[in-house]
Amino acid sequence: MDFPQHLIDGYNAFVAGRLTREQDRYRELAETGQSPQTMVIGCCDSRVSPEVIFDARPGELFVVRNVANIVPPYAPDGQAHGVSAALEFGVAVLKVKHIVVLGHAHCGGVKAYAEDATPSSPGNFIGNWMKLMAPAAEKTPRGGLSAADHLVRLEQANIVNSLDNLITFPHLRNLIQHGSAVLHGAYFGVATGELSVLDRPSGEFLRIGSNPHLIRR
Repeated sequence: MDFPQHLIDGYNAFVAGRLTREQDRYRELAETGQSPQTMVIGCCDSRVSPEVIFDARPGELFVVRNVANIVPPYAPDGQAHGVSAALEFGVAVLKVKHIVVLGHAHCGGVKAYAEDATPSSPGNFIGNWMKLMAPAAEKTPRGGLSAADHLVRLEQANIVNSLDNLITFPHLRNLIQHGSAVLHGAYFGVATGELSVLDRPSGEFLRIGSNPHLIRR
């Protein structure tokens, strides 16, 4: 068997630990189906797992991940759209209440876009995908910022751009207008573990723990 040994070891640890503790939960989910209240649109970066960051139990998060946590605008063109399909399922079928776009520091996709990196393949899949963040980049001039600070601004502007694109989906926009769905932006610091949440009125990302309005009492 050439299946990766570290995955086998991890699975065995899961069976001996978490599965044993939450077997009843898994059985319930198998019988009744999933009904998560929250959908997370995150980056496929291996350092940024929503289930780990939010310490989620099985069935609590409906997660879709892609390069740089991008949500394309609504485009009913008959083509295959993975993010849009997941969004449609989460909103129309699972009826999630909260949709979180989770971005992060040191995002390789955003860095590739900022540096106009050489295509990684003849198809330039990453480059073509990252073109979707062009509106965010246009709103984020470098000015006198250092390269590192500019990347942070781009990473956060990319989150806002994805949130703006979510509103282009008619059914979701209607749900938002009627208070049946709520959009959120969040930014995770890989090195620090800090989580910041977008404050829409100010347009700033505020670190959880530093703002009393972000703490449930």
